Amino acid sequence: QVQLVESGGGLVQPGGSLRLSCVASGFSFSSYAMKWYRQAPGKERELVASIPSSGSYTNYADSVKGRFTISRDNAKNTVYLQMNSLKPLDTAVYYCNTREVKRGRVDDYWGQGTQVTVSS
Repeated sequence: QVQLVESGGGLVQPGGSLRLSCVASGFSFSSYAMKWYRQAPGKERELVASIPSSGSYTNYADSVKGRFTISRDNAKNTVYLQMNSLKPLDTAVYYCNTREVKRGRVDDYWGQGTQVTVSS
């Protein structure tokens, strides 16, 4: 059974930093791309960052480029999101995600989310 468990959220002042973690289990973590999404109140869920199984490159939403860094440790089945220079607009619930495509069927797996609030 696929499980994704996020942690590391909290309340931080503008300009501050947080590091989110997502521990995965129930699948071959090192074989799957991983993504971080976020959803602010009243808005659609948006893709923040992604990293392939190899970790050889990363992609970011324009709104977080230069401030956020996604990384992974395949030995620990964990994906991270380092968030620096945080802004109030970064306030959202952050979700870890992976997608399995098998025999034409697509399954998206999500964690429970972790709240990030940026406020003075």
